[in-house]
Amino acid sequence: MRDLTQGWTLRRRVVTLLTVVGVLLVGLAAAEATVAARNRSHTDAVLTKTGPLRVQAQELFNALLDQETAVRGYAVSGDRRDLVPYESGVQQERERIESMGRLADDFPVIREELDAVRVQAERWRQAVAVPVITAVDRDGTRAAQNLINDRTRQEFDQIRSSMSRLEAEILAERQANERNIRRTGNLLVVLLIIAALVVVVAGAVLLLSLERMVVRPLTRLADQVREVAEGDYQHRISGTGPPEFSQLADDVEAMRRKIAKDLTEVREARERIEWVNAQLQKQAEELVRSNRDLEQFAYVASHDLQEPLRKVASFCQLLQRRYAGQLDERADQYIAFAVDGAQRMQRLINDLLAFSRIGRLTTGFTEVDLNKVMADVAGQTEAARQYADAELTWSELPTIRGEEPLLTNLLANLVSNSVKFRRPDVPPKVQVSARLVDAEWEITCRDNGIGIEPEFADKIFVIFQRLHSKDAYPGTGIGLAIVKKIVEYHGGRVWVDTDTEQGTAIRFTLPALPEDVEAARAAADGRGGGDDDATGGDEPVGNTDAETGADRDRPADTDDTATTGPRTETARDADDQRPDQVTDDRAGGAKETVG
Repeated sequence: MRDLTQGWTLRRRVVTLLTVVGVLLVGLAAAEATVAARNRSHTDAVLTKTGPLRVQAQELFNALLDQETAVRGYAVSGDRRDLVPYESGVQQERERIESMGRLADDFPVIREELDAVRVQAERWRQAVAVPVITAVDRDGTRAAQNLINDRTRQEFDQIRSSMSRLEAEILAERQANERNIRRTGNLLVVLLIIAALVVVVAGAVLLLSLERMVVRPLTRLADQVREVAEGDYQHRISGTGPPEFSQLADDVEAMRRKIAKDLTEVREARERIEWVNAQLQKQAEELVRSNRDLEQFAYVASHDLQEPLRKVASFCQLLQRRYAGQLDERADQYIAFAVDGAQRMQRLINDLLAFSRIGRLTTGFTEVDLNKVMADVAGQTEAARQYADAELTWSELPTIRGEEPLLTNLLANLVSNSVKFRRPDVPPKVQVSARLVDAEWEITCRDNGIGIEPEFADKIFVIFQRLHSKDAYPGTGIGLAIVKKIVEYHGGRVWVDTDTEQGTAIRFTLPALPEDVEAARAAADGRGGGDDDATGGDEPVGNTDAETGADRDRPADTDDTATTGPRTETARDADDQRPDQVTDDRAGGAKETVG
């Protein structure tokens, strides 16, 4: 038997055991159902047949006694009222015999005895009761009394004997049913005990089988796995027991070999990483030295290189002022070229220094209100806007985390570029707006200027890249490169919206404060889907867009037609704005609105 089941899987063994137990329990359940049905049949016979038969047999005997007593009384008194019990007894006798006949269908012997009682009772009435009643009615009580003798008493005694046999037969049948009830009840108890024993034995067999086929093999497998887990990766894992556990052991062994192989590769990779880290450490040290050299260069560029340039520019300007008109026209032109070249070199050096300092010289991020920043930008660019008759508007702008000087320089560069690159004979209009997109503020600077061709959308953010000659539009070509570096320093991105039909729209993103994002989500949840008429069916939920209309702009404190007085420092073009040169000087005069 062991050889037969040696290759059986654990599932097959458990299913076989459960099948055998199930068949036994089903057989026991069927036997119990049969015995219970018999027990219920015997119980029904006692309660609904033999019991009522005994009661009705007694009532039948009482009805016969009432008839016999009524006939005797009528023979003595001759009073017709004494026959009332006789008549009611006859009626009750018929009812009881009919009812008992229905109950005795399953008991032939009882039915025979009941028929005998019925026949004898009828014979008694024909032989005794009817003649006595007829004699009283015709000849009087004396003649009737003469008819009542020992023979008539023997006739009724035979009825008593038949009734006794009937009652004895009913009692015997009742006792037989009671014995059957006790016997089937005991058999049910025995069957239940056998079923319980089957369940207990099956549980014990299952427990022992699990101990031998599951617990022990798993314990041995777990011990081997622990040895591998403790560091003995070369320990071979083998399994015993059912085929499932052997397969599991083979899988674990394959995993062990793979882990051992991976560990070897990791060890080799770690050695390579350590070597790479050593190289990176050397490169980091070289980078530190390079940064120190760059800082030294920046210092030299900001001090040592500036001094010769200032001298060249100063003496060239002196030559220009002192000898202007005294030399020939070509000499004046050469001196003008020298002055312009020295000044351009100064601006290039200053712009390059400003570009290199972004992100290195930091004051730390704080919460910055861009509305205040725009007010500062309006002040800085006022002279240029007034000269070009430019109009600057902005909608309600958010508060973000960043460095205020850098953000001021960022917006000042964009506004100055919008004013500078204007169309001839068209007053510049610059609008700054913001909207919340997911977790970022998307800020747009839009103008009605000359625009940018799509093929140059990326080139304009490269340092010292110019799309126009310096004679057409002055500047060094570093302004938008500074814009891009400031935006990326704050964790955003900047691009040109090439879908703009007229003018230029430069968009950039800045991370939004968590409370602004939560407020937008709460507003979107509260608005649900039923406020489409108020918010616009196509407007993204949760976005705050300042470009939806001019009705959101409101006049600033400055007057549209005011004039300006002298300024201590005029606004530079976008190419000349640097983070270290942002000032708060402002004056009224340009068209300026804020929403």
